[in-house]
Amino acid sequence: MGEAEIQAKIDEIQAEMARTQKNKATNYHLGTLKAKLAKLNSELVNGPGGKSSGTKNSERGFDVSKSGDTRVGLVGFPSVGKSTLLTALTGTRSEAAAYEFTTLTCIPGTMKYKGARIQVLDLPGIIEGAADGKGRGRQVISTARTCNLILVVLDAGKPLTHKKIIEAELNSFGIRINQKPPGVKFIKREQGGIDYQQLAPQTKGMNADVCRSVLKEYKVSCATIILREDITVDQFIDVIEGNRAYIPVLYVFNKMDAITIEELDILDQMPNYVPISSQHEWNLEELMDTIWTKCNMIRIYTKPRGQIPDYDEPVIMHSESNPTIEEFCNRLHKNLIDDFTHAFVWGRSAKHQPQRCGKDHVLMDEDIVTLCKKT
Repeated sequence: MGEAEIQAKIDEIQAEMARTQKNKATNYHLGTLKAKLAKLNSELVNGPGGKSSGTKNSERGFDVSKSGDTRVGLVGFPSVGKSTLLTALTGTRSEAAAYEFTTLTCIPGTMKYKGARIQVLDLPGIIEGAADGKGRGRQVISTARTCNLILVVLDAGKPLTHKKIIEAELNSFGIRINQKPPGVKFIKREQGGIDYQQLAPQTKGMNADVCRSVLKEYKVSCATIILREDITVDQFIDVIEGNRAYIPVLYVFNKMDAITIEELDILDQMPNYVPISSQHEWNLEELMDTIWTKCNMIRIYTKPRGQIPDYDEPVIMHSESNPTIEEFCNRLHKNLIDDFTHAFVWGRSAKHQPQRCGKDHVLMDEDIVTLCKKT
């Protein structure tokens, strides 16, 4: 099926969904339509075969090797100041001019903050329809999927409709903004039919019939489904698709020097936003601190026996994974854990200073660790 045919089917389903009233009687029908729509969108983005075939070879993203402790991508419309922001944060020269589409490829730079090396990617400007391939949009969004944090750079003097357009483009490419994976267990089986269990009351349209209609659309006849929280049909489809990226997003309103205090007060009501001026380098410290918080980075200091801790070069880890001493050892050297016996830890994670710990001890920000090996 060609792209034109798929797009025509998508438009047809969207028109039918718009005509259908939303109530308990239509939940089953709407669930089936949403599953069909998600499947067609997946085929449109990834080519024939949907999720199994992967992104088209010519549009796999820009070839930029991952470096540093975390990766941040700058996404936004053309001429909103992404290149100027990259230069202000990292010192990397990225061509900036008064015309649109100055940046035509991905420009990487490295920002140093609190001992961490953060890779910042200046991506080309995206336009409406980027997820469908317009203006190298698929390459830009494919690269954005590899980032730990996306900075959506917006012009403070332009309407907020740009924010909605970028959110829609990222969403249609399988990026879920500031969301966590839903608490759903989905296991395919060889036999036994559909085993549907819900451990929480469902108030957003999910039930056993909708579940079966969605699975039927994906040709799944035997599976175990356990819903641990109240979810929507769209979230359930995301679990079935299995290729969604849940990435935190920070909205950076650039050119704040061009708006009034009253307009800034209105913007201040938005969550996850930081106003800056990359040209005048205003408020960049708050931006860097917010990036640090959003990426959940923590610093672990090493302390050789009989010496003072090394505060200049901390080991950077991510707190959402509850990093243990074993992971800390692996960050230093993959063979270090083989000779490990115990560690002495000073800091917030220790019950007393120092505490003798094993490899399963969970570390916290600014802990000091001395590793002891077999002699």
